[in-house]
Amino acid sequence: MLIFVYEAGPCGSWLYRYLTTKGYHCWVVAPSLIPQKSDDRVKTNRRDAVQLARLARSGDLTAVSVPKVEEEAMRDLTRAREETLSALKDAQLRLKAFLLRHDIRYVGRANWGPAHLRWLSEVVCPAPAQHIVFQEYVRTVTEHTKRLQRLDQELYEPVPAWRLHGVVEAMQALRGVQCTVAITMVAALGDLTRFDTPRELMKCLGLIPSESSSGERRHQGAITKAGNTHARRALVEGAWASRSPAKVSRHVPLRREKQPKIIQDIGWKAQGRLCKRYRQLSARGKHANIVTVAIARELAGFMGAIAQQLPVVA
Repeated sequence: MLIFVYEAGPCGSWLYRYLTTKGYHCWVVAPSLIPQKSDDRVKTNRRDAVQLARLARSGDLTAVSVPKVEEEAMRDLTRAREETLSALKDAQLRLKAFLLRHDIRYVGRANWGPAHLRWLSEVVCPAPAQHIVFQEYVRTVTEHTKRLQRLDQELYEPVPAWRLHGVVEAMQALRGVQCTVAITMVAALGDLTRFDTPRELMKCLGLIPSESSSGERRHQGAITKAGNTHARRALVEGAWASRSPAKVSRHVPLRREKQPKIIQDIGWKAQGRLCKRYRQLSARGKHANIVTVAIARELAGFMGAIAQQLPVVA
């Protein structure tokens, strides 16, 4: 049997789809999961091809899940939004640093609100050249803000027609998992039912701790970060909601009311457990970032549990 194997990279999944439509077997493998010899410092196309062929024959390659076209389109939208949000934060930081450098300070409370924007429109710099730089910084922030709003609208519009729309809606039964976080997670991971256990899902997200053990000595370090970066970032962002005590808020019941009772029960169970877990870890003196990552790891398990309760969509 003829099998085509290539590494996942910036060229996307078009080659996989082309080969499978022709009736061939194709594996797309993650470069980070390919076994490497520590003393092998020679890299050529021929040596890489021979190595992939040998590892494929021995069964030592791990194929990654290739998304369908519509899932890849949603993934591109979420990544474009994330890149725009990062660019917006950088532009805002540059503007604030410029004002601070010239001792121009805002005395209000909230930044980037209506009052702050009105104050920015009235700022006059000491020199004309400095005022030109200031106006360019303000214009950059405005352009990124409008672009983010456009991408938000484009991100939500195709969701009702998406085959994984039901999964996105069900994920929002969890506290901290709003529409953007749910779309990012589902677009990045696809069908969550392909993971047999919650730990496999956590491993795919890079949320399990690294380990260096020998004999009776066991040492666990920071998380591996070996999974999907975009999904992990969105999940950690949603995990921050567990800082507050578990309660029936105004927004979460509205997202849960259309879901089956079993989904609602999982959502409430997750809320109570994660909030309690956050308080316990914080009381032990753990850093807030470490606590939030631990909560995100358990939140991923509840997402997998919800996906298992939904019908498989072909």
